[in-house]
Amino acid sequence: MQARLLLEDGTLFTGISFGAEAQTTGEVVFNTGITGYQEVLSDPSYCGQIVTMTYPLIGNYGITRDDFEAVRPYIHGFAVRRHEEVPSNWRAQYSLGRLLKEYGIPGISDIDTRMLTRKLRHYGTMKGLITTGNERVEELAERLNASKLMNDQVARTSTPHLFSSPGQGERIVLVDFGAKSGILRELTKRGCDVVVVPHDTTADEIRRLAPDGIQLSNGPGDPKDVPYAVKMIAELLGEYPIFGICLGHQLFALACGADTTKLKFGHRGGNHPVKELATNRCFITSQNHGYTVLEESVANAPLTVTHINNNDRTIEGLKHNKFPAFSVQYHPEAAPGPFDSSYLFDEFLQMIREHKKNNPQKPRQVVLTETLKGELQYAQK
Repeated sequence: MQARLLLEDGTLFTGISFGAEAQTTGEVVFNTGITGYQEVLSDPSYCGQIVTMTYPLIGNYGITRDDFEAVRPYIHGFAVRRHEEVPSNWRAQYSLGRLLKEYGIPGISDIDTRMLTRKLRHYGTMKGLITTGNERVEELAERLNASKLMNDQVARTSTPHLFSSPGQGERIVLVDFGAKSGILRELTKRGCDVVVVPHDTTADEIRRLAPDGIQLSNGPGDPKDVPYAVKMIAELLGEYPIFGICLGHQLFALACGADTTKLKFGHRGGNHPVKELATNRCFITSQNHGYTVLEESVANAPLTVTHINNNDRTIEGLKHNKFPAFSVQYHPEAAPGPFDSSYLFDEFLQMIREHKKNNPQKPRQVVLTETLKGELQYAQK
């Protein structure tokens, strides 16, 4: 069956359909990963986007239960040069086409993905439409022009309810803005008692959970679309150690008074070089984001740049000058290096231990007694 991909500038790609027979719109972006298409499909940060893979052969190792980063794929469409219908891999449980069909996601293959990628690099990301129907191009163009890019992706991908992953170590509140499962996996692997909370959880609700530290997750979209999260982070700065990843990094920067802006075509792939300024070490990182922290805005905020991108010099890491809080733009829970950046989770836990040592808490019984006395005095008044 034929499938077509139409860009907002009028460029039309005609190829072969795989996955669902459907029509969808979204922001067209590209990913430079050679492997990892299942992780791309199931990364909530791609919600609302049509993803094209620059590597030409996709689907050859199939889909397996163990490699999902979320309970379901969130992308709106998938564009590849060649789709392999029959996977060859002992771990494969079913095919890429079957996964897309199951979730109503259209795919298009046998198009010139190199041309598409070069266009996006030159002109920037743009709206696009994938269809398996027979509508006239003029009709498709009208529909595409009338469509609007999503701005509620965080609400769509975040957990609606609090849940926990019990452990014997530090209690970490993981704020889910569209979190990859790898973040939870890294924390639980270190014995943490993790409580995952929805994106709109307030500072007071987090305080009631009595955390030792707060993890701000990755997520889709523009950080300025979730101002309530910026307010929550600003209120908790200094009270608890904070570690932000990807969208969490951008929200942390906004909470500290810095600013963010949209990149021309973003960073998406598993081969982005990041330099740690303190050591001059270079790490190969996994990234997926379309926004960045403005360098000039950091000068007016209580922040220090810790990492930069070796390709375009954008900010990849920040730390607070006074409080125990830091963030990175890339994904330390991913494995492109393969595990070069996972040390950041260890640094987060060490920061928590030092904070607790320097700020000893009263025993819980003392806190309870003081609270009850205060309530009694208030009632007597």
